[in-house]
Amino acid sequence: MEISQAACMEEEMLDICLLGTGGMMPLPYRWLTSLMARYNGKSILIDCGEGTQIAMKEKGWSPKPIDVICFTHFHADHISGLPGMLLTMGNAERTEPLLLIGPKGLTRVVNSLRVIAPELPFEIVCREITEQEQVFSFGGFRIEAYRVSHNVVCYGYSIVIDRIGKFDVEKAQALNIPRNYWNPLQKGEIIEADGHTFTPDMVLGAARKGLKVTYCTDTRPTESIVKHAFGADLFICEGMYGEPEKQQKAKEYKHMTFYEAADMAKRAGARELWLTHYSPSLMRPEDYMQEVRKIFPNAVAARDGRSVDLLFQDEE
Repeated sequence: MEISQAACMEEEMLDICLLGTGGMMPLPYRWLTSLMARYNGKSILIDCGEGTQIAMKEKGWSPKPIDVICFTHFHADHISGLPGMLLTMGNAERTEPLLLIGPKGLTRVVNSLRVIAPELPFEIVCREITEQEQVFSFGGFRIEAYRVSHNVVCYGYSIVIDRIGKFDVEKAQALNIPRNYWNPLQKGEIIEADGHTFTPDMVLGAARKGLKVTYCTDTRPTESIVKHAFGADLFICEGMYGEPEKQQKAKEYKHMTFYEAADMAKRAGARELWLTHYSPSLMRPEDYMQEVRKIFPNAVAARDGRSVDLLFQDEE
């Protein structure tokens, strides 16, 4: 019974919703690019541009339980929605601290935006990224930040959930480990009792494939993106331009075309690619997908609210 309960706990889903898919400005049919993820009772938001809380409301998700907000960079279309989001959280009587993660200067930018949201019933904690790559660990998952190439300091993020090996009943029995210790050992706890020390590696097999979602916007293609998207279950990447003739414009403004994003997804061996952060002038992204899928077949021109529940997959 104890083993089956622990196994059920591991079946938590990683819920993903791409709240918006626009770049530069919100449009009547397209909110600004923002990602929300939920796992094991934790909620993460990446970027918060103008109107993000409306997109969240349309999805039916609440901002109140958000634990972490990550910012890729400090252009307005990625952070200007923060004051309204904070006020909504406060009006919902939130009292738990809120963690904000972003590039150097985050504290200064947040304090400036809070001139119009000065009084909140919860604490705000800012953690600034100081390295080319930096990892933030939480209960059951981690957020990996990595530098990308835009005209201001900008980071991409991966949400990574590791997965322990299967519990080996035969090992536990052979070592005469009492059954009441099996459940905590499977959860990663170390047990010391009756002069003995029991560790998880004594009863667990090799680590299994976990889950990974990689997200980046506002950047030229970089090897750091390919590295961090390697083997991702879902790669969400900016595709500012679908028109092939705008390749030079993408280079000039430090953005990407659909085809560059597809090439990175292919090289990273990602399972699926969602394109996002479209130029306001790009009315029908799907018109360009036939050529994109020649490069990476499992590519999608995402629309606002596109969602997926990612589950662990057992390897045979």
